[in-house]
Amino acid sequence: MVAGLVATSACTAEGGDAAEVDVDAQSVGAMEDFAADEQFTATEPFDLSMLWTDWPEVPVTDDWQIFDVIEERTGVSIDLTHIPFSDATEKRSLLISAGDAPTVIPLVYTGEEEPFVSSGAVLPISDYVEYMPNFQKYVEEWDLGAMVERLKQSDGKYYMLPGLQEVSVPVFTLIIRKDVFDEVGAPAPETWEDLRTGLELIKEKYPDSKPLADGFEGQSMLNYAAHAFGTQAGWGFGDGTIWNEEKGELEYAGTSEGYRSMVEYFHGLVEADLLDTESFTAADAGGGAANVAEKIANNQVFAASGSNGTVNEFAAALDAAGVTDYELVQLAPPGGEAGMVVEPRNFWNGFMLSADIAESPNFIATLQFLDWLYYNPEARELLRWGVEGETYDKAADGTITLKPEFSYDDFNINPDGATDIKKDLGWGNDVLAGSTESRELKESYNAPQFVEYIDTVLSTRTPRDPNPPAPLDEAELEQASLLSTPLSDAVRTATLQFILGDRDLSEWDAYVAELEAAGLQTYVDLIDGARERFAEQNG
Repeated sequence: MVAGLVATSACTAEGGDAAEVDVDAQSVGAMEDFAADEQFTATEPFDLSMLWTDWPEVPVTDDWQIFDVIEERTGVSIDLTHIPFSDATEKRSLLISAGDAPTVIPLVYTGEEEPFVSSGAVLPISDYVEYMPNFQKYVEEWDLGAMVERLKQSDGKYYMLPGLQEVSVPVFTLIIRKDVFDEVGAPAPETWEDLRTGLELIKEKYPDSKPLADGFEGQSMLNYAAHAFGTQAGWGFGDGTIWNEEKGELEYAGTSEGYRSMVEYFHGLVEADLLDTESFTAADAGGGAANVAEKIANNQVFAASGSNGTVNEFAAALDAAGVTDYELVQLAPPGGEAGMVVEPRNFWNGFMLSADIAESPNFIATLQFLDWLYYNPEARELLRWGVEGETYDKAADGTITLKPEFSYDDFNINPDGATDIKKDLGWGNDVLAGSTESRELKESYNAPQFVEYIDTVLSTRTPRDPNPPAPLDEAELEQASLLSTPLSDAVRTATLQFILGDRDLSEWDAYVAELEAAGLQTYVDLIDGARERFAEQNG
């Protein structure tokens, strides 16, 4: 018996029917009175299958400690099904649709679960979160309840659990050579207009440069820039709809005035020869982000998109080029006509469960294990750093220090260490390590400049309110999928054409008419109708 429950437990999710759990039959390996912040150890060992995305530069090897240590501490042996990073989303969809997916499906972002809800292929996990005390504790402590509510589908249940972030700041933003901005008398830009002024001054000093670059086909820069113009774009385009507070309805972002203003701004940079257009068109493998690092090292680019890891890549390129006197700064995303606004507070990647786990005798033990793995603070530290006393030491004040024989190359920690804890041991891997993080853990592996970045974003920027939930039913999902892809493809194509000057901005109305002819209004009405229905059903 688990936590004194009766033999059959009815777990309920608001807005949905109860899900029955035979506690006696499905508690094999489960702990009695499992609580938040305690070690999960299965009372009977069991195997658990997991989908694993392989990055080509970080292949899983027999020497990885991570799975052995997890098994030693929990009694759970993780069996991996490998898919390549290059087409991970497609491979994952095929496995789920065919009923061949492993039990645990990690590296899932919010919204990616929707195509699998109607088929019953994935578990309505909201029915069972009573068995996950760590998840419940940190949702409450970090004030994420409203975000969890937005995970609900049309049946009032949610089908994935996200990684939780105590503090949420944009992952990608603008990185500048601050030493060069200082050199030309341009302060670190607070707004996009400030940035243009600085780029113009740099262009005068370095006439052969195109000082601003993206490196991610424009999708990164447009993502974090869009919010300052009151819209969404690039990686953050989502389903294309955005909340219009004045009208009290969803509208299509790609036809809004804010979107047009954003396009006009970046087109103006191209006209002034301030934007490296190749970085808006070249895929990474063909000269994207890696090419931008080379251009930064060669004084051709002085501001570019990136994350905290990209700062290290740019620094390595400058060092290799013999540049010694430089300062790279990761800026809070610049503000604009919509204010000092950044993307909505969000979750990070989490997981889904294959629906058949609900019939397993290890069902409750599996929920407890994943609750520990994804949300327990000690587990999160383990996944990031490895074994305390073996790969790292922890001081009384919480400061973590990697032992000198180990390196963490992703963050340029102990670069002379013989063993990289990620590539050689599996700690800090991209599938599990970054999902849920306290602020303390996030700061433990990042440079002081990133801590300053967090402070600056939290103190000077306001997250845009997330769009209201608009979950679609099965028939609506099918109709929406037929409309959304051609619409978003047309938006992306036209956006780059307008910015690069391949299409004149005088054709904006014609572009809008093309979207309308492709079913734009039908699509927006469909999404906004789902929003209205969900709001009525959920008060």
